[in-house]
Amino acid sequence: MMRVVLLGSLLAVWSMGVAASQQAQPRPPIRGIQKLTNNLYFISGGDTTDRSTWTGGNAAVLVAERGVALVDTMLPGFGSDLLRQIRSVTDKPVTTIINTHTHYDHSGSNTEFPATVEFVAHEGTRANMARASCEPVTNCDAFKGENAKYLPKRTYKDKLTLFSGADQIDLYHFGRGHTSGDTFVVFPAARVMHGGDMFPRLQMPFVDVANSGGHAVEFSQTLQRALTSIKGVDTVIGGHTPSPVPWSDFQRYTEFYRDFLASVQESIKAGRSAEDFIKAYRLPDKYKGFLIDPVRVRDNTQAIYSALKK
Repeated sequence: MMRVVLLGSLLAVWSMGVAASQQAQPRPPIRGIQKLTNNLYFISGGDTTDRSTWTGGNAAVLVAERGVALVDTMLPGFGSDLLRQIRSVTDKPVTTIINTHTHYDHSGSNTEFPATVEFVAHEGTRANMARASCEPVTNCDAFKGENAKYLPKRTYKDKLTLFSGADQIDLYHFGRGHTSGDTFVVFPAARVMHGGDMFPRLQMPFVDVANSGGHAVEFSQTLQRALTSIKGVDTVIGGHTPSPVPWSDFQRYTEFYRDFLASVQESIKAGRSAEDFIKAYRLPDKYKGFLIDPVRVRDNTQAIYSALKK
């Protein structure tokens, strides 16, 4: 019995030591704020392939007449870092936070801002944030109890316009995709769009079917609606692109996923199994340079088969 108690005590001490060591790991520094236009700025969340330097999804900062509008708040723990970067370009307070979707790397620091901030999101994102239980990626636990005050109080269904003139921000939702509540954020005066994780640029997307209501078939339709409906944009901020990119990159990405979906649909019509398609899939030469994670190829193929063979 003594040996069991002693072993349990040693394991407890060891576990505490590991936890302390993990907590002692330094957080990566947030990247500097970059000016895009007169009143619009960009803060990169870094490269998702190097998690030791990653701070979350990309943020956009609009310095408006009445205050600052911030798009996405990165991982938990970066609220003060974001504020420090914003204060380096303006002394105006953050008055509005827009979340492109629910995930913890885009809404992680919401609760580190003053509760006086107006939080804005698509109604599907608010529903995900307010769920009674969810996987950590969906981030609903962050808004429980006292933190329910940080849930978005302003939501929309299809389109919402904030502010006017040079400060105007247009929010669009075109259907399910990465999640059930993805928002495309457009700054018309700057001719810039923040596409969130609907636009991972040169990667096979993560479609969060299991946790946040994403849809691997409708992902393509949603991209196409955004491409044809949104006008006057020259520059696009992706959810994790290292820097803003031309609108043509968004157009090419829409074509890439449309072609991937079509190839899976052809496989289904030919009577081949999902496993056969996964083994045979090769990146078309026209999309050379795209990073094709085999796990995402598998997950998206299986999700498309599941959706279309019901």
